[in-house]
Amino acid sequence: MKLSLLDWSIVVGFVAFLIGMAYAAQRYTRSVSGFLAADRSAGRYLLTLADGMAGLGAIAVIANFEKFYQAGFAASWWGLMMGPLGMIAALSGWVAYRYRETRAMTMAQYFEMRYSRKFRVYAGILAWFSGVLNYGVFPGITALFLIHFCGLPESFEWLGVTFSTFPFLMAVMLTIAACFTLFGGMITVMITDFFQGQFVNIVFLLIMGLLLWKISWSDIIATLETAPEGKSLLNPFDQGEIKDFNFWFFAIFGFKIFYNRLGWQGAQGYFCAAKSPHEQKMAGVLAEWRNGVTYLMFLIMPICAYVVMHNASFAGVAESTQVALSGINDPQVQKQMLTPMVMNQLFPIGLVGLFAAAMIAAAISTDDTQLHSWGSIFIQDVVLPFREKPFTPKQQLVLLRFSVIGVALFAFFWSWFFPLKDYLFMYMLLTGTIYLGGSGAVIIGGLYWRKATTQGAWTAMTVGMLIGITGIGLQAIWPSVPFLVEIAPKFPLNGAWLAMIAYICSIVSFVGVSLLTCKEPFELEKMLHRGKYALPDSRVKGDQYQGKGFWDRLLGFSDEFTRGDRIIYRLKVSWTSFWFVCFVVGTVLGLTIGIPDRIWGHWWLFTVLLGGMVGLITVVWFLTGGIKDLFSLFRHLKQARDESSEEEDDGSVHEFDEHRNDQGVPPETETVAARSPASKPSVP
Repeated sequence: MKLSLLDWSIVVGFVAFLIGMAYAAQRYTRSVSGFLAADRSAGRYLLTLADGMAGLGAIAVIANFEKFYQAGFAASWWGLMMGPLGMIAALSGWVAYRYRETRAMTMAQYFEMRYSRKFRVYAGILAWFSGVLNYGVFPGITALFLIHFCGLPESFEWLGVTFSTFPFLMAVMLTIAACFTLFGGMITVMITDFFQGQFVNIVFLLIMGLLLWKISWSDIIATLETAPEGKSLLNPFDQGEIKDFNFWFFAIFGFKIFYNRLGWQGAQGYFCAAKSPHEQKMAGVLAEWRNGVTYLMFLIMPICAYVVMHNASFAGVAESTQVALSGINDPQVQKQMLTPMVMNQLFPIGLVGLFAAAMIAAAISTDDTQLHSWGSIFIQDVVLPFREKPFTPKQQLVLLRFSVIGVALFAFFWSWFFPLKDYLFMYMLLTGTIYLGGSGAVIIGGLYWRKATTQGAWTAMTVGMLIGITGIGLQAIWPSVPFLVEIAPKFPLNGAWLAMIAYICSIVSFVGVSLLTCKEPFELEKMLHRGKYALPDSRVKGDQYQGKGFWDRLLGFSDEFTRGDRIIYRLKVSWTSFWFVCFVVGTVLGLTIGIPDRIWGHWWLFTVLLGGMVGLITVVWFLTGGIKDLFSLFRHLKQARDESSEEEDDGSVHEFDEHRNDQGVPPETETVAARSPASKPSVP
C-alpha cells in the first residue's frame, strides 16, 4: 500500500516544522560550549525527552521488531529483572553524577583529566572508529524502511537519467540531519529532538489503541499459544530453543547497565548538557517513564504482526504482506521489514502517514545526535590535543562542522556498500565492543578508584578493542573457511557473548595492571571540584531539606532535593519494586509448579493496559515539564555571557596538564588553579 496524499501531507508538514525549528534555534549557538554542550543549560525534562529520542532511531525500532517477533511477550519478562539495576544506577547517579562534576564536554576529555593526554587521543580514536562503524548502517536501514513501507520504486528517472532510490533517500535524510547539526550544534539537536520525542509518543499511543481494537486479545493469545515447544512466545520458561534473545541476552544487558553507564558516546552531548549534576541525575531517574510508551510499541507491534502472519482470520492481510515481501531479494532485509509491512496493511489512511513521520522523526533525531557526537569527538579528542596553539572559537566551530560532514559521508557510503547479515542488535553489540569492551572499566575506575592508573587504562582499552575486532573478523571469514564450517555452520558466539568476554577480560587487566603500577593515589576531589576545589555554581540548592528518616538517608536525599524530587524518587522506587516483586514471585512459580499459558495471557494483558495508562499520564506530564525547561533554556541562552568570556571553555584541559603525566604519576607540585572561567574555584 502506497501513501495517500493525506499521508504525504503529514510527512512533509512535520519535516517542514522540524526544519523551521532548527533554523530558528541556530541563532542561539554563539560559542564552542554552546555547540558541544548546549551551554550546559538543559533541565531534566528537556534533557530526558531529547536524550531518549536520540537513542530511539529507526534502526532501534527495527531491531526491537526483530527481537520481539522472534521471542514474543516472553522476552520482556527477563527485562523485569533489570528494573532494580536500572533504578539503583539512576537513583544513585552512578557514573553520571561524577562525570557531570568533572565538567568535561566529551568522555575522552575526562580521560585526559584522569589519565593522560596521549590516552585521551587513543580513547578518542577508538570511540570514533567504533562509533562510526556502529552508526554506519543506520542510514541504510532508514532508507530501506521508507522504500518498502511507503511503496517507493527501486529507481526513478530525472532529466533522462535513472537514479537508484536507496542512495537518494539516504542522501536526503542525512542532509536534513546534518543541516540540523550544522545549524546550531547541541542546542538545535536538543530542541528538535524534544519536539520529535513528543510527536513519536503521541503517535505510538494512537497505534497501540488501533492495534488492540483491530486484533482482539483472544486472537493474540490463541495465536501465540501455537508456537512450538521450546520457542514459546508467552511463557519465558519455555524458550530453550531460542538461541539469541533468551535469558542470557538480557542478563548481559543487565550487567551493561552498570558497566557501560555513559560508556557509549553516540549521545555524548547529552551527558554534559544538564544545568547541574543533580539535574543530570534526575533526568536519569525520569528515563524509565520516558521509555514506557516506546517500549510498549516495540512489544505490541511485532507481536500483532506475528498474529497476522499466523492466524487464519487475517489470511488476506498476511497474503498481501507476503506479496510485498517477495519483492525484497535480501532475506535479512525481509526479516527487518516484516513488521513494518504488516503495519502498512493494517493502518488506515492518515495513521500510515503518522507512523511514517514518526519513523522519519526517529531517524533524524538519531542521525543528528550521532553526527554531532562522532564529529565532535574526532575534533575534540583526536585533533585538539595535538595543537600547541589553541584554535580560536571560530576556527574550532568550522572544524567541528566539517567533521560532522565527514561522518555523514562515511555513513552514506558504508550503508550503501556494506551488506548486513546479522540481527541489528548483534551488529551493534559487536561493533560497539571495540570501544565499550574496555571503556567501562576505565570510566568507572577513574571516577571511583584512586589507584586506577594510566597503564591500566591503556591495557583495558586495548584488550577490549582486540576482542571486538577479532569477533568481527571471525564472523566475517567463518562461512568461507571450510574447516571452521565443519566445526559449526557459523561463528558460535553472538555479539552479546563476545561483548561479555571483552568486559570481563578488560576488568581483570585494568585492575591487575593498575595495582602493579600505582605509585601514589589520584586526587579525585580536584577533578570532581569538591571540597576546597568546589565551584560557585557546582550545586543547585533545593528547599534545604535534610533526610532524617532511614529511607530518606538510604535514597540519599540532601539539600539539592526539592519536595517534587523526593516524590519522583519514591514513585520510582515503588514502581520498580512492584515489577521486581512480580518478577521474583513469577520466576519462583514458573520454575517450581509451572504457570499455564492461559495465566500468562492474563498477565501480559495486565502489563499492556497498565503500561498504556501510565504512558498516557507521562506524555502529558513530560510535555508540560519539557515546555517549561525549553523556555528556561531560551532565557538562559539570551542572558548568556558574551562570547569573549567563554573562549577558553572549548574542551581543552588546562588544570590537569601538570597534575598527571603519561606514566600516571602525580608530581609533587602545588595545586594548579583552573584557567577556564567556568572552572574557577570558590574563595575559601
